[in-house]
Amino acid sequence: MSVVPEETGDERVDAIVAGLGRLGELPVSEHVAVFDEAFSALESTLAAVDGTTPGESVR
Repeated sequence: MSVVPEETGDERVDAIVAGLGRLGELPVSEHVAVFDEAFSALESTLAAVDGTTPGESVR
């Protein structure tokens, strides 16, 4: 990842996005695990904002 995204304004999300910066140090075969980890963390963060648990539908 050569371009670092700007900050989002949410420290939790910024930390998750910053973690993607390690992709350049890893072999491509390990990238999927990093993206899965980031996706799960973002999902949990968004669920916390909504007051739900990941995978629970919001009505």
